Amino acid sequence: MSSLLVTGIGELVTNDPQAGPGPLGILRDAALVAEDGQVAWVGPASAAPAADAVLDAAGRATVPGFVDSHSHLVFAGDRAAEFEARMSGRAYAAGGIRTTVAATRAAGDEQLAAGAARLAAEMLRQGTTTIEVKSGYGLTVADERRSLAVAQGLTPETTFLGAHVVPAEYAGDVAGYVDLVTGPMLAACAPYARWIDVFVEDGAFDAEAARAVLAAGTAAGLGARVHASQLGPGPGPVLAAEAGAASADHCTHLTGTDVDALRGAGVVATLLPAAEFSTRSPYPDARALLDAGGTVALATDCNPGTSYTTSMPFVIALAVREMRMTPAEALHAATAGGAAALRRPDVGILRPGARADVALLDAPSFVHLAYRPGVPLVSAVVRAGRHVV
Repeated sequence: MSSLLVTGIGELVTNDPQAGPGPLGILRDAALVAEDGQVAWVGPASAAPAADAVLDAAGRATVPGFVDSHSHLVFAGDRAAEFEARMSGRAYAAGGIRTTVAATRAAGDEQLAAGAARLAAEMLRQGTTTIEVKSGYGLTVADERRSLAVAQGLTPETTFLGAHVVPAEYAGDVAGYVDLVTGPMLAACAPYARWIDVFVEDGAFDAEAARAVLAAGTAAGLGARVHASQLGPGPGPVLAAEAGAASADHCTHLTGTDVDALRGAGVVATLLPAAEFSTRSPYPDARALLDAGGTVALATDCNPGTSYTTSMPFVIALAVREMRMTPAEALHAATAGGAAALRRPDVGILRPGARADVALLDAPSFVHLAYRPGVPLVSAVVRAGRHVV
């Protein structure tokens, strides 16, 4: 057993209202002790117990490690040409996914693993200590299984997304592909996944197909997640509520009925503003969700086509500037909100018993995450009690 004292913290965001005022539970002139990977003590620096090692924050602001609850890190290839065309005026459609599918199928296991590990390391350097990783760029039994095996090497939060789009070989036979996803593909992938997801959208899967996918996944013991209403209004949010999904993701085009359904069912709305940034699309109405009492998470949606970023600080800045979230709301959504989307009470919060995941900012306050967009503010990262960056 080893312990680490993080002391000299100018502003400590705990996300524990019992520790300090407001939902962020902020403490001043604070310290934290991690022992055996967990938070063992939080309080004033002047009263901190001794530990085996010491990390001096030197007055810096310190926040819980970011929880990125939506990413697509396992892929091969590059879609910079698609991005350039989109920035030149061509609208985004879901069909671009098939370009990445072809490249991913052609790549070797080592190439996929190296690419995903590189992106996960980028996330860690920017303060992200918990990640969710989806499959969805293989769309064959073997390629989905190996994608999840790669993802499982990075995180326990792995999601089977065989129902991403219908691959070219099943064009005109959506029902046949759904049978594959809910049958042999699910059987091969379930041992490597915690979650199942489906892209409910024109050009992907309709409500009937999505219900079949989610029902099969939950019967196999996987939790439900849903890609919902990214490109236009649709049945995804209500379907997520009906299925008891942990999260409905994107939520770019919500109706009042959708907001009520998500809140009523306790489904987290995971917003992905970097996708809107990259596609020049309207941003989600975060205020409608928050003002209705819904739970909001923020995530990167890191993928090669529509959101090729690993930066949660960038996402926080976008949420504040473009979605009218306050800096406190955005930070909470990027930490505790992401934890709720993954149903992980042990992360996104700094209180005794939680995992000791901490990001030190080269700034006096967490507000600088939005105030200084694009600046690499994360100066040190502690994950599971170990100083890793």
